[in-house]
Amino acid sequence: MALLGQSVDELTAWVSAQGQPSYRGQQLYQWLYQKGVRSLAEITVFPKRWREHLEGVEVGRSQIRHHHWSSDGTLKLLLGLADGETIETVGIPTGDRLTVCVSSQVGCPMACDFCATGKGGYRRNLAPHEILDQVLTIQSEMQRRVSHVVFMGMGEPLLNLEAVLKAITCLNRDIGIGQRHITLSTVGIPQQLQRLASYELQITLAVSLHAPNQELRQQLIPSARHYPLPQLIADCRTYVQQTGRRITFEYTVLSGVNDRPHHAHELAALLRGFQSHVNLIPYNPITEAHYQRPSSRHLQDFLMQLQDLGVAASIRRSRGLDREAACGQLRQAQLVAHP
Repeated sequence: MALLGQSVDELTAWVSAQGQPSYRGQQLYQWLYQKGVRSLAEITVFPKRWREHLEGVEVGRSQIRHHHWSSDGTLKLLLGLADGETIETVGIPTGDRLTVCVSSQVGCPMACDFCATGKGGYRRNLAPHEILDQVLTIQSEMQRRVSHVVFMGMGEPLLNLEAVLKAITCLNRDIGIGQRHITLSTVGIPQQLQRLASYELQITLAVSLHAPNQELRQQLIPSARHYPLPQLIADCRTYVQQTGRRITFEYTVLSGVNDRPHHAHELAALLRGFQSHVNLIPYNPITEAHYQRPSSRHLQDFLMQLQDLGVAASIRRSRGLDREAACGQLRQAQLVAHP
């Protein structure tokens, strides 16, 4: 069992079970979460003999396999996990904020047609410590405090909800990131939105919509056949009523596929009377698909059509595009060797 992800009380119980004074639990807690140590050997306030005795105890940190720095300052890391699997995570600096885009699974089973992660298949869920490690690793590599976390990396968070909820608790309680600075993105899993709502968290829920009708959505997101769009939207409305939190709908704009005027009208009708916001994401190209990225002018036109129809919407700026670190471009392994 990894030490990362445990509370100060749990760590205190652990050190006491090792025959050490209880105050060492607080020391361990500080070195794990504030100093970001990768091994117990680094905790110099511990007696040297005890550190030697603890050799082999798993802290829960990954190994950095590759760094990819983008021209806009975005950092993508390929991380090696204890069992040999790999994931990618991204640090996105914007002014005085640093956002980490974390993965919740190795790969993804949702198989979205325009997403590199979905094309690569699914391996397993991540444990809480493997999620937390991504935040601490980006924080260490970029030498800045992480202020925001988005569960928008590899995987479907609602298919790993127990570990994701534990990670959110730890991000808030132990690393000091406010829940309102945490976003969870999902394509929608039957019954799981109701379950998430029951926890009454203050996080932002982002639902990956990508199409205004069931036929097109099912074409883009094969799993949508198990969760019809009318039911998903009904569950989203219930979520807003239960939590009082506005939902963001993510909409990847694929040139000529989902960005025509009739799509704008369908989307407006779908979301009418809804406390929501639509985030338009220009398609980020991948080698495994042949969709086209919309021009800036066409994207702006589609935005104006939605706004004229009363839809609250904005365009998300792609970050890390030149290093394949943008939305939909993350993979389980390095695709090409960048200089």
